[in-house]
Formats: sequence, structure tokens, C-alpha cells
Amino acid sequence: MTDLAAPEPSARPLAGRIALVTGATRGIGQATALALAEAGAHIIALGRTSGALEELDDAIVAAGSTATLVPMDIKDFPAIDRLGGALYERFGKLDIFIGNAGVLGPMTPLAQVEPKEWDDALAVNLTANWRLVRSLDPLLRLSTAGRAVLVSSGAAHKARAFWGTYAISKAAVEMLARTWANEVANISNLRVNLINPGPTRTRMRAKAFPSEDPQTLPAPEDIATAILALCLPSFEETGKLYDFPTGSLRAFPVPA
Repeated sequence: MTDLAAPEPSARPLAGRIALVTGATRGIGQATALALAEAGAHIIALGRTSGALEELDDAIVAAGSTATLVPMDIKDFPAIDRLGGALYERFGKLDIFIGNAGVLGPMTPLAQVEPKEWDDALAVNLTANWRLVRSLDPLLRLSTAGRAVLVSSGAAHKARAFWGTYAISKAAVEMLARTWANEVANISNLRVNLINPGPTRTRMRAKAFPSEDPQTLPAPEDIATAILALCLPSFEETGKLYDFPTGSLRAFPVPA
């Protein structure tokens, strides 16, 4: 078990820091945005629904912090490309990037997946994160303690029937994060890690397992607490995966 040291409720260890969260309008993304705000960070919240972003903004203000709302379809890649420049002009840096936005995709045999369904799922789960890396990497390197956390899934390590599109996209996200972590490890203060939330009380989980009792699952707020710990300037590990169900911080095996 790995004890991630979350801050005391009264502490604001992220005061003065800028955090960008994708998929911030519900579930793990929303809970993480609020947890980072409560720790003192200014939140850049990306999501598709303006109304939900405004509700998040109200909650962030109530938590004593501030937010910049970015209504955006994560598949709008030119907008992602412009985002880095806009953030540099306004803030001059970025301290935290949470790559949370994701879709389940088709629960279908691989041979029956429609090309558009495949393209849409890979666009959201993988390509958007790569475009965000391209756009945000220079800003994160300007931070005194840049932290990036990408959300993976236990499905990335299984070959479960009918889960292929989602599992393949998440396995690719893990390789994306690990490669990025190795590229910046010795040349910047940026640390890049992954988290596997495991079964969580979210809309996506309910879609995949409609007969499951959601009250038996951890809440998004529980996952957000773990993500917050990975974002603290004091957390120095990089290129690792935090497995929430087991509480373990895993290093990936190095081939001989």
C-alpha cells in the first residue's frame, strides 16, 4: 500500500498555482477540479456544457478559489492548439494538467466496431491528450513544480471481450504518459503520472454496468483526493501508475 499524503483540510498547498482539468463538468473531473480549488489552485475547467461549467464555477468560488471556464469539445484539436498560447498570455505558466476527459466507446466485438465510433473514442481518449501535451508541455516546464496526471483504467491491462476500443485507447494513454515522463525526467521540474481509479460511482461506470449498485462503489471525491496528492509540489515520483483500488504506486517493468 502507498500512503499518498493529502493535505490537511485547512491547508492550501496549491495557492498561487494554475491547474487545468479536462472533463471537468461531472464525475471524477468535477470532483478533482473542486479538490484542487479547495487546496488553493486557480482552475481552468474544460468541458462541453456551459451550464455545468457555470455550476462548477459557483462551487469553486464557494470553496474560496477562482476559475477560468473553457467551453470546448475536446475533439476540437485546433482549439487545443490555441489553448497553450492563450494560457501563456494570461498566466505565463501552467502548474497542473489533469487529463481526465474520456468516453467508453462501443461495447462491441472489434470486427463490428464502426469506423466513426472507433475514431471518436480514440480522438477523445488518446489524440486529445496528445494534442494537450503538445500545447501545454512548454507551460508546464515553466512551473517550479509542474505536475501532469492522466486518467487510465484497469481495462488497459486486460483483454476483456467487447471492451477493445476503450481498453486499447487507455493502454495507449499509458504509453503516452510514460514516454512523456521519460522525455522530461532529467530536463525539467515536470512530473508525469497516471492513475487507475478502478470502479467508481460515475455515469460511465453505470453505462458499462447498468445492474450494479453505484452505492457500493467509491465516490468521485475519493479518487479526487488521490489525484490531488499526485499534484502536490512535494510529490516527486514520475512515470508511475497509482492504482486506487490497491493503494499501490506501480513502476512499469523495464524489459531486459
